[in-house]
Order: sequence, then structure tokens, then C-alpha cells
Amino acid sequence: MFEETLTAAAHGVVVPPSRASDAAAAEPAAGVRCVAAGRVRDIAASAGDPAFIDRCVERYAAAGFGVADEAEVRSWRNSWPPLLEALMRAGLSDLQLYLEYGTPGGGQRLDALLVGSAAQGAVGLVVIELKQWHTARVLDGTRVQRADGLVTTHPVQQVLAYGRFFDFWRPETAPVLDIRAAVVLHNADREQGEALRIRDGAGAGVPVVSGQDLAGPSAALAARLGCEGLASPTPDEVGAFERIVWTPSARLLAQVGDALKGQTTFALVGDQQHAYVQIRALVTGLLQGDPQGAVVTVRGGPGSGKTALAVRLLGYLMRHQEKSRPRFVTPSGTLRTHLLEAAGGHAQARDLFPPVSSLYSTAQHAGSVIIDEAQRMARSDDRPAPALAEVLRKVPLVVVFLDERQIIRPGEGTTVDELRDTARALGRTHHHFELTGSFRCNGSAAYTTWVDELLYGTPTPWTGHHDYDLALSDDPFQLQHWIEQATAAGHTARTTAGFCWRWTRTRGATTLPLDIAITGPATTAGPARTWKAAWNAADTLTDPDGRPLAPHNQLWATHTGGHQQIGCIYSAQGLEYHHSGIIIGPDLTWNNGRWGAHPDQSHDPKLRKLTPDQYLPYALNTYRVLLTRGTHTTHIHTTHPGTHHLLASLIR
Repeated sequence: MFEETLTAAAHGVVVPPSRASDAAAAEPAAGVRCVAAGRVRDIAASAGDPAFIDRCVERYAAAGFGVADEAEVRSWRNSWPPLLEALMRAGLSDLQLYLEYGTPGGGQRLDALLVGSAAQGAVGLVVIELKQWHTARVLDGTRVQRADGLVTTHPVQQVLAYGRFFDFWRPETAPVLDIRAAVVLHNADREQGEALRIRDGAGAGVPVVSGQDLAGPSAALAARLGCEGLASPTPDEVGAFERIVWTPSARLLAQVGDALKGQTTFALVGDQQHAYVQIRALVTGLLQGDPQGAVVTVRGGPGSGKTALAVRLLGYLMRHQEKSRPRFVTPSGTLRTHLLEAAGGHAQARDLFPPVSSLYSTAQHAGSVIIDEAQRMARSDDRPAPALAEVLRKVPLVVVFLDERQIIRPGEGTTVDELRDTARALGRTHHHFELTGSFRCNGSAAYTTWVDELLYGTPTPWTGHHDYDLALSDDPFQLQHWIEQATAAGHTARTTAGFCWRWTRTRGATTLPLDIAITGPATTAGPARTWKAAWNAADTLTDPDGRPLAPHNQLWATHTGGHQQIGCIYSAQGLEYHHSGIIIGPDLTWNNGRWGAHPDQSHDPKLRKLTPDQYLPYALNTYRVLLTRGTHTTHIHTTHPGTHHLLASLIR
């Protein structure tokens, strides 16, 4: 009967009036992060209400997922109706359903999660990945290429990784779980669904359900959706599932901890080692029942080893202090991507590294939180953001790493003084450590001092040639040639620039637009020449056969091909490479013995509307970051004659 009256409309699910009037509101339970929760029948009935999507948008923000953009909402309108209709036709109306279910750490969000009663008292979970694809080309067992050219993870592997979260994060005291998965391609035909089905190895048992399958006989639908044998869960079973305190299993902690510990770049010396030992002692005290809790701040300049110390501390907490329930948070998406890669590629490790947007959720679940690059944290009314304050208030141990001279945008940044005052106001103890060494720039304190004097003090001639290789490039062609030579020799070499040229975002392209153009003056050696280059790619750039041509911007600093694109502050901050080329653009110039800022030359929308005086500290901090990425060599080119003259007088 239901299949005759429920229609998958573009704007929701139409339900018979007799059912709609009794529909539940599908409100998420306390502590469950999702946009809708309830029995399938109740959500299907609520979805007929025109305000249903509006409520989901509100819950999306309340859950800490951010702001649901137009594309996200459009995917809900397109994908939920066929799923709900199929579940009803399959006789699964009494199963518990969560839409946009967020894992507690915030690292993953599941399109749909079904909960039912499985055999032998287990709780059955079915993770469903919804795709709007009409077609996709399989490149191998882990990658597919969409119709728009974008290469992405095979949806079967994607949904398997989501399902493994429940295995890797299930505490021993939780109910036994029967974990299943399915991929639903409601716009694809059966032939396309079969092409994406994996027949051997991991993923062989995961059904790929096409639109034709969804419209097929209702008797086969439950099995096609991976729900065979699942019965309606009792309210107690649903409650038991929702009350699970998800925490990384000892197996995952050991695997990720070993991977991080194995990174040879994380060796600690000097004041790093001193801070590490002292913080470990605090951890021991907290786990022995210290009720007061502690906030630790660690401040250090570029290359002082903040991230190395932060990662070593995380590895210790994961391997030896399981009760501390550690999380590592950074506002830098680039740094987070690299840490996930360093953790051995475990998809389940994403919740150990939750996005900064999920800080509220992190505060509810974590026993310890490490925050790196905290100077990039958002501010609120000249105070640390409420989400950061919530972490400081609720989490027993918070360790914050920051460099106040790396604040690069308005509305960002926190300071040691603010964190100390907040901790004391909350009745927490505060401990502070300074990292004074330099493990980048060949360990040259002379170079980092020279950079600080150049930007913030009185520029002085460079005399530390025996410590560090610093040079001035007369034109960008010379700089590019040097980068290519270093790369050919097997070194990591990258060029960065101030954000002084437009950046065209591309998806599915096979070439990048040459947005950066610098024209030099005509000389006796020849006419004026224009050098052109592309910014780092917004997404991985591939050829028609799916082979990578350029890495994703968050992997630009380390993955093959990155030397052929120009990085900016957002792709370079927090990272390092052997040889660093820097282009100082027209937003920062040296005139009449002082630095001048030109926000009108910036293409960063957050900065263009500032006054020159407001923009100057951000410009100085930005170039300080770019000038301190190279571990062995730095070469500088500037587009402004006066600035070039200054540097030529200092770098001989």
C-alpha cells in the first residue's frame, strides 16, 4: 500500500495524510550528532513536512558540522526520498535510522545509519553511502573517476572504512555489533551498479544498489540493502547504542601510536625533551585522580619543534595512557591531512584528529586534547572562541601549541596570556613552556634572527653564510630553474608566494590556469619577459587515465609534482621542505626606510578590505612563515624594485 502513495519528489517525501498527522518529529537524541533520528516510518512521514529540510539544516549546524551549503541540501533532497521509499517497501519501517550521523570525534559523517536487532542479541548496524552518480569509471580497487573527471575513493572502500569505525572504536563494555554496509546509487542503472561492485577481497560482500534495484521487487530489497535478518530494535537496544561512549580500541591506539612513533623526524632534544617529560608527569597526576585539571601552553617560533613535540605527546597518550582518550586538533587542514597520512592511512584515525569545527563534540568525549597551530583558532569578540573555552572548561588536560607571530588573518589567534587567564578563571592550573631552539633552517638561529630583524626590527646584512644558504633571485625564471634543479637532484623543493594573484578554483580539469603572472623590466640582455605559473591544485589533478599530475593542495608540500605549482600561506604553514623559494608580492614593499602594506594587492577576501595599517602585521607574519619553511636553503624574489634593492644590499 505504501509504495502506491509515497513518491520520491524533488522536495521531499509525500506521505498519506493519515500517516503524516501521526509522524514523529525525528529529533536526534541527546548526545547523538545527526540531522534526523527515529524509526524509518517516522522519518519518512516527517520528510513530507516542507519544514523538515529546514530543521535538518539547523541541526547540521547545532551538531558542529558547519553550515550546510546549497550542494549539501540538494543532495539530501535528491537522495533521501528514494532511500526512504525503498526502506518502507522492503518492510524495514521499524528499524532505527540516523541521517548524517557524525562519529563522536567529528572526523567522519555517515550519510545514513540503520540500527536493528540482529541474531544472538547483537545490535545490527548498516552504514549506507548515498551517491547521486549516474556513472563512474573504476580505475582500480580503491579509486574511481567520476563523470566530471574527479578521481575519488571507491564508494565501497569508503563505506567499509566508515563501518570499521564502529569496530575500532567500540569499547569492551558495549553491546556486540553486527556491522554491515551498502552503497546506494539511486541515479545509476543496474549495469553501472554491477561495474562498481567488488567481487574479490575487501569489499566483496558489500552490495552496490542501483536505481533499478531500488525499483525492483520489494521482497528482495531488504537483502539488497544489507538488512536481511534485522528485526525492529527495542527502545532499550536503541538506548544502549546511543549511550555507547566511543573510544579508540587498544588495537587502533597501538597501530597509530607505532606509526607516529616511527616517524624519525619526531626525535626530541633540549627544551622539547624537558617539556615532554614535564607534561608526561602532569598526565600521570591527572590519571591518578587530580580533580583540578591542567592547561598547558607551549610557545615557540618557526622550526622550534612544536609539532614534533605535539605528535610525540599524542603517541605517548595513545600507546600508554588509554584512559586519557586523547584527541589532536589543529585549525590547519594541511597539517591535519599530513598527520593522518603519517598515522599510516588508518581511516579510523580520523576521529583521533577531529576537525576544528567539532570542538564542542571533542570537549564532551575527550580526556585530553592537544591543539597545534592554535594561533589559527577563530576568535569571538576579542576573546578565544567559545568552542575553545568549552574545551578548556571540560577536558582534564589541554595542551596548546602556538606562535603568536604566525597569526595571519583578522578574527584569528589566541595568546598565552589569554589562555592562562581563562584557565585560572576556570579553576585550572596553568603550566607554560618555551621552545627556543631551531630545528629548521639548518638549525641556524642566525637566520631566524635575521628574518625577525628584517620584518619587525632593523634590517641587517646577512652574515651567516656558514650556517644557512640564503640567496636573492633576480627574476622568477631564475627561481624556477633552481627549484627544478633541486627537485631533479632528489630533494623536496617548493616555491611559495604572497596571495597577490587571483586563484581560479578548478574541478575535473586536466590543466591548471596560469593565474600568477610576473613581468620583468627590459634589460640590455633582452626584452621584458613574463613568467607565468599556477597555484597549487584545489583537488588532485589527474590525466584522462586517472594518473596524478598535481597533488591536492593539502599534500602539495610533500607529494610528487608539487614543485610545479606555487603554494601560498595556507598550503605551507606548519610544513617544511629542503629548499624554499619565496616570491614577495606587491602587498608588502620597502619604501623610505620602512615596510608598507597594500591590502588592495591581496586576493584574500578576508584581508582586502583592511586599512594598510591593519594589514601590515598580517603581511609581515605571512612572509615570516614563508621565509622559514626551508630546512637547507632559501631563495627570495620580490616583485617590487625598492624591496629588491633592500634585499640586494643585505644579501651579498
